Amino acid sequence: MEKMLIKRNAKRNSRTKRVRRALKMRGSRPRLSILKTNKHLFAQLIDDDKGVSLLGLGTRSKALREIELGQKSKASAEKIGELLAAKAKAQGIEKVYFDRGPYKYHGIVSILAEAARKHGLIF
Repeated sequence: MEKMLIKRNAKRNSRTKRVRRALKMRGSRPRLSILKTNKHLFAQLIDDDKGVSLLGLGTRSKALREIELGQKSKASAEKIGELLAAKAKAQGIEKVYFDRGPYKYHGIVSILAEAARKHGLIF
């Protein structure tokens, strides 16, 4: 059982590294990174040159708790993408790289990305 978990984590880490390696070779834009847990969804803009997080949102942030989207769902993913794009445009960020991490571009990840695109982020 323990060997299976180690193997699964190793595969997940190699997928993440492969995606990020391709993004680093492209240039110096902020990176829109996604994190999914069993109950929550998080997205943040990261400046890799400086090593800082520019802004972040998730299902646990105050903006989403007030409108009762505090769990991982398609509606909350769309709202996170919309709010993240609005906050990024307020900070003057229009072009980003999308970092899907170890996740497939499918389901909640694609909904968040399409909502961010629809509301002004270019990637």
